[in-house]
Amino acid sequence: MKLSRLTAAVGAFAVSAVLALTGAGTAHASENSAGPAYVALGDSYSSGVGTGSYDSSSGGCKRSSKAYPALWAASHSPSSFNFTACSGAKTADVLNNQLGPLNSGTGLVSISIGGNDAGFADVMTTCVLPGESACLSKIASARTFAQNTLPGRLDQVYNAISAKSPSAHVVVLGYPRFYKLNGSCILGLTEAERSAINGAADLLNSITAKRAADHGYSFADVTSRFSGHEICSGSAWLNSLTWPIDDSYHPNAAGHSGGYLPAFAAAV
Repeated sequence: MKLSRLTAAVGAFAVSAVLALTGAGTAHASENSAGPAYVALGDSYSSGVGTGSYDSSSGGCKRSSKAYPALWAASHSPSSFNFTACSGAKTADVLNNQLGPLNSGTGLVSISIGGNDAGFADVMTTCVLPGESACLSKIASARTFAQNTLPGRLDQVYNAISAKSPSAHVVVLGYPRFYKLNGSCILGLTEAERSAINGAADLLNSITAKRAADHGYSFADVTSRFSGHEICSGSAWLNSLTWPIDDSYHPNAAGHSGGYLPAFAAAV
């Protein structure tokens, strides 16, 4: 997801140097590989923003070799791997810019999307500033959007994936809760703000899971895997407000290897 008003775009995806990804975000495994042709779509929570190790050839998309798609591909040797997920992507960006590698031979697709459409950037930009009421109001607006508008946008993306890759197994990944309540954080957001942000993540996941199920897709819920590793936990797999700003409120390398990767692998 993207925090544009925190001075830099948040959310991104870095292509795996280990997999020798090309500038187009494509890596091909051995011709003899038995793994499925794999395409990784979506926003920065699929790309690995927050993990470092970004491929310079991916430019502003900032794809990472430590992101769960690259980690999975490195250990499973798919017959081909196309990594097109990108920083700050919304549903329209997936439709317009990311679906090129999909075809009838695609066997596996992963995607996380919807947080930027619902206004994650505005929520976190507002909530890191003083003023609980403004934060809670912004969260309420995001919840309304997620309930009323986001389902239709997700349907458009899922329909397009199915049309281009009708035989693919599609795994939709959700978002973690950000905060451990009554945790180790002394300064920063109030407990009411942290609770409301967690609740908004739960709502977004429930809406996304419903749309995924209606399209016959698998939904990988990462909430339980991040339990005990939220911000304020003392063993966080998520960055709080940090430098570089782009990395704020994104899973770190442990969050991808210990949280997202196992959730994706279980759904595959």
